Amino acid sequence: MSQPARSEPKPKKVTPMKARQKGPGFTIITGLSGAGRSEAARCLEDLGYFVVDNLPPTLLPKMAELADRPGGPNRLAIVVDARGGVFFGELSKALDELQALHIPYKILYLEASDQDLVNRYEATSHRHPLAPADRVVEGIRKERLMMESLRGEADLIVDTSGLTPHELRDRIRDAFSEVPPEESLQVSLISFGYKYGSPRDADLVLDVRFLPNPHWIEELRPLPGNHPKVKTYVTEQKMYREFMRRLRSLLGYMVPGYLAEGKSYLTVAVGCTGGRHRSVIVADELADFFRGHGLPVAVDHRDLDRQ
Repeated sequence: MSQPARSEPKPKKVTPMKARQKGPGFTIITGLSGAGRSEAARCLEDLGYFVVDNLPPTLLPKMAELADRPGGPNRLAIVVDARGGVFFGELSKALDELQALHIPYKILYLEASDQDLVNRYEATSHRHPLAPADRVVEGIRKERLMMESLRGEADLIVDTSGLTPHELRDRIRDAFSEVPPEESLQVSLISFGYKYGSPRDADLVLDVRFLPNPHWIEELRPLPGNHPKVKTYVTEQKMYREFMRRLRSLLGYMVPGYLAEGKSYLTVAVGCTGGRHRSVIVADELADFFRGHGLPVAVDHRDLDRQ
């Protein structure tokens, strides 16, 4: 098990949100230019959010004040990005002010690989906001550095590399369900193949390549991991049963801590070599485990259909 390197999380949500909430709260949409902020904003708008694009961060507390008036929107989403120029440096101060006013907020951070971002800019012929004269890749480098601390504070990070707009909207809809965030942890499970790259947005990454591989059984090789024959082969292994026993024990210990700290989203990635067999089986069993604890779960078998 490994965890992607991140900046130290900010000390927010220590007090239960239910006890300190005031006003409708915010979802702040941010991240790298070209990573899908506009698509995420449109999806939240379809879900009933009042969305404001590119609001200067200094106006966040004022927007909270206006929204808290009778008849104001119940859910707000604000897009904040590098286009804010000098205003972007005020974001940290504005977030501190929201906390001082006991107004809850979440940060949705979208990112993608350098190659995906370059391809998207080339397809649209748009200029990167931080590279008006330089190469796009240089603008991406500058923006990653500028956004690094904000990424570390994010409640939910979504890596849009390789995602279609439809897949991104599905991911956003799954994350922003109607489950009250102060009462539950929303879990996303992703099975993947290491040969196609590991997800960049996972909180926890489980490497299950040590388990016996059905790929080397000729009759099982073409079958997916959710086929009964493949599942039986893997789950009847003594190593698998002991691994899952220990993993359930570990997660059972960790989840209450996540809830106590106010974490609203948990993304767990499970990887095997090709992403078709072992990782699918483990991810599905973990989904049952989390659901058994009363938590909402979304499962994405990313590489199941690859050959």
